[in-house]
Amino acid sequence: MSIGLVFYPDPRLRKVCAPVERFDASLRNLVGEMLELMSSRKGVGLAAPQVGVLRRLFVCNVTGQPADSRVYVNPEIVHMSGAIEAEEGCLSIPNINVPVRRAMRCTIRARNLDGDLFEELAEGLLARVWQHETDHLDGVLILDRTSDAEKLAIRRTLKELEKKFRPARTAARK
Repeated sequence: MSIGLVFYPDPRLRKVCAPVERFDASLRNLVGEMLELMSSRKGVGLAAPQVGVLRRLFVCNVTGQPADSRVYVNPEIVHMSGAIEAEEGCLSIPNINVPVRRAMRCTIRARNLDGDLFEELAEGLLARVWQHETDHLDGVLILDRTSDAEKLAIRRTLKELEKKFRPARTAARK
């Protein structure tokens, strides 16, 4: 399988993803390709729907060091505290950065590639990435978490993305 990024306004980005049920070689292959794609695009996180796979899975790496790559299967944020607003971008919405208010700290529960359950606590950028990527698994985009004023400020860029990446329409019925 060779994967590629899915771009806004692709409807797959608005779907709630189904849980991963099989922890097998195909899952490992998908994760490997996602990590490679994320790294090649200089991203810090990438969720499965961003590559057209509607499953509850994301990868992340906030340092860029290969040893720091992480995989979260069927993740669930179980606790959040504090709040901070910061600029966020998204590989699936190129050339757009908007302020998004997120929890400063959070705890995530997920499974690894072997299906084993684990829990982690993070703050700062890693906590933000977890929240951003978990949003993707629920069909939520940064556009949904920013102010109306910011949406107005980026409307021209959004229109350009909609024109460039809108899925081809089928021919009109006769």
